[in-house]
Amino acid sequence: MKLLSLCLFLTASLLLLDHNSALAEPYNPLKTIENSSSKPIDITMRDKNRDRDIPLRIYLPAQKQAAPVVLFSHGLGGSRTGCQYLGEHWSARGYVVVYMQHAGSDEAVWKQAPLLERLKAMKAATTVQNTVDRYQDVSAVLDQLALWNNDSTSQFHKKLDLQHIGMSGHSYGAVTTQGVSGQAWRLVGQRFTDPRIEAAIMFSPSTQGRTDPALSFGEVKIPWLLLTGTKDTSPINDTTVEDRRKVFQGLPDSIDRYELVLIDAPHSAFADGNERPGRFRRNPKYHEEILAVTTAFWDTYLRRNENARVWLQGKPCQQQLDPQDEWQFQTRSGKKAE
Repeated sequence: MKLLSLCLFLTASLLLLDHNSALAEPYNPLKTIENSSSKPIDITMRDKNRDRDIPLRIYLPAQKQAAPVVLFSHGLGGSRTGCQYLGEHWSARGYVVVYMQHAGSDEAVWKQAPLLERLKAMKAATTVQNTVDRYQDVSAVLDQLALWNNDSTSQFHKKLDLQHIGMSGHSYGAVTTQGVSGQAWRLVGQRFTDPRIEAAIMFSPSTQGRTDPALSFGEVKIPWLLLTGTKDTSPINDTTVEDRRKVFQGLPDSIDRYELVLIDAPHSAFADGNERPGRFRRNPKYHEEILAVTTAFWDTYLRRNENARVWLQGKPCQQQLDPQDEWQFQTRSGKKAE
């Protein structure tokens, strides 16, 4: 009997040791569980209020419980199939990722134009109406997600944690993200801020004009993460790297704000897809750094993960980056790093 008790005690001790070892494992935003991602679901929703279709690509994580939601807005001339490396990783980390496609400023703009007219067609698509359409697409998609989440016949039923929503986008998608996450609309009283969004990530942000950034961004109330590169100029307009970095400077001290500037990274560093011969070859290190920092940001602000916050604001994050990258942040508590 004593021998049996001793065996049970040793077994329990070993199990407890294994459990404590697992708990002690360092936070790693790049780690994913095998078979934790799934194939994306392509679906088109109808915004009846505007008589407008919005194509979506949705990644669902493998977990059964409802997961935080991250929306992604593509750049000018893009589609719901761009920047898939983000959705694949974020989903594998336990997030529902929803890619939106914006009619009027998507791939149809250049695909339907003659070869020599494509650049002109792209520039012509950056209109006030297309920008507003993008802002309104975001709110319409969130409304639809709520309907699906409550519909027992939907494949998305009870899979979405709509109390924790993040918004992200690249280039024109960054403009879209800024507009629904607190940026002032052309310095007038009207805003397109959607209060359901509680954190935002912008790839290649911009100030949208020559006005004081503090007037544009001074009323932002949620955490922002900005990512750009030392060669991140615009292929469409005259946006400079300096213009992109003014966004961080214009944000208020009342929020947590972060900025990562990748050394030698151009505008295309944040995208994926095939690279053209003779053009810039994407440094594979860029995507690894992007995934690490953005995942830690989502974990910090959508999951309230304290280990993620410590990683994001500490040496582990800096060690993940290239020594020549520029990384700075300032929190509401006054903590600042550069």
